[in-house]
Amino acid sequence: MKFFIEEQLISKITAQKKAKRAVPIQTWSRASSILPFMIGQTFAVHTGHSFVPVFVTEQMIGHKLGEFAPTRKFRGHKASDKKARR
Repeated sequence: MKFFIEEQLISKITAQKKAKRAVPIQTWSRASSILPFMIGQTFAVHTGHSFVPVFVTEQMIGHKLGEFAPTRKFRGHKASDKKARR
């Protein structure tokens, strides 16, 4: 199985680990896969409108960063909607 991760993101992660900082890494690469060396890092994943903080844990390995930053916000049903009355 092949995993995609943006090269610029890899360089940002390694630079942060060398500096031993805990600042969230901003990224627009929602298609990048989460790999084991990313555990413990916090990413600010862009949703098209804002950045959502995503803390990487072991259970996230193999998934994409974009899966943990929803791009749509559910605002509820209209008051006149039949689904809202149930």
